[in-house]
Amino acid sequence: MPNATPSKGASRVVIVGGGFAGVSTARALAKLGGGQRFEITLIARQNFTLFTPMLPEAATGSIETRHIVQPLRVALGHDRGPRHSSSFELGDAIGIDIEGRTVSVRHPLTHEVKSIPYDELVLALGATDSTMGVPGVEKYTVPLKTVADAEVLRDRVVGALEVAAKTSDLIERDRLLRFVVVGGNFTGVELAGELQAFLRSILHYYPGVDPSQVELVLLESSDHLLGHLPAKFGKYAASTLVKRGTRLLLSRSVSAVDPHGVELKDGERIASATVIWAAGEEPAPLAKHLGVKTNDHGAIETGGDFAVDGAAHVWALGDCAAVPRPGGGTYAPLAQNAIHEGALLASNIRARLRGKPTKTFRYRELGQMASLGDRHAVAQLPGGGMLTGTLAWMAWRTYYLGQLPGWSQKTRVALDWSLALAFPPEMARLPLLEHGTSFDVRDAARR
Repeated sequence: MPNATPSKGASRVVIVGGGFAGVSTARALAKLGGGQRFEITLIARQNFTLFTPMLPEAATGSIETRHIVQPLRVALGHDRGPRHSSSFELGDAIGIDIEGRTVSVRHPLTHEVKSIPYDELVLALGATDSTMGVPGVEKYTVPLKTVADAEVLRDRVVGALEVAAKTSDLIERDRLLRFVVVGGNFTGVELAGELQAFLRSILHYYPGVDPSQVELVLLESSDHLLGHLPAKFGKYAASTLVKRGTRLLLSRSVSAVDPHGVELKDGERIASATVIWAAGEEPAPLAKHLGVKTNDHGAIETGGDFAVDGAAHVWALGDCAAVPRPGGGTYAPLAQNAIHEGALLASNIRARLRGKPTKTFRYRELGQMASLGDRHAVAQLPGGGMLTGTLAWMAWRTYYLGQLPGWSQKTRVALDWSLALAFPPEMARLPLLEHGTSFDVRDAARR
């Protein structure tokens, strides 16, 4: 059994979750000096980490999906050294014995269940899509959270155009050529921009489709886009998208989704064969079933040093944790927060093992950026300033290219971007879906 008998003097640290928070913690632990030795085991249900900020571009074919993932065995192998060991365990954490200090893990392929002991446990479970309790979301919308989602979405869009180009049913053609994005935060806004540019670049390949009949609708329940940023950023994003033809509906909420479109709470119905759900996230449901304290939103409650309330030797960070911000509130579920949290958590684990005081996490976001497609973006500068247009787009690409894990991913994405300037977009419909335009996209993504 991995890690059942630690090396002499080594502390067993088990990390559950292979996203930004989990990987940053593992890599920071592996780099620590000062005499403390660690045996690090990272548990995740996928054997790769996904660079989610680039999913909208992957969904529209600007980037190859495999180029924004890094195998976790490779990620951990980069930081192996003589003092620490790092290993990866493919599996779903299904339970924790806090008194016995073990994690129960089920292999997603063999379904074998095993118990992995720990000295310190880190919960970096991440977040999942929230259906907001809206009927039909789970079955009839396309999410954008995984690599499979990106592939399914592109197939869905191209498939709608293929059918629309041939159908003589005007009502059905109208439904097929309307694409609805629900949610006006970063994922929804960036996807709307990328999807709009993608459609415009491929419509000339479909002479049977009148471009004036193609409509992209962006729905947001609040009165402005990009809710994590000051209102002026949302206004710029809205103005840019509307000028390109997006139909923007603010302060409008979805009450139901069915195979034929969406129903709004005010009674309006929008016919669509492709409804993309980007309306929000919630902490991974597993957090509620691990016997630790969670808040009303399902996030694990921690102290400022990431220690889980009422659970000795357990820590939590990232999107699954409610990490208190000095002065009130909690830190937003952002990648930059998760990465910096991991660095401090590694130091706090070492401090705790040495009987020394831990430190409270204090971090001020450097600013946030949103790509709007068609070589435009909006960026928040330090101090609250705003950068827009092509310069912001170049800053977006430069920053996120630098944040990609590993030179292999950086090089491949840079080549993808370069090739996209010279060649048509990727619009092949792969045989993932074979049942027309009314299907359960989540079931298809799991096949």
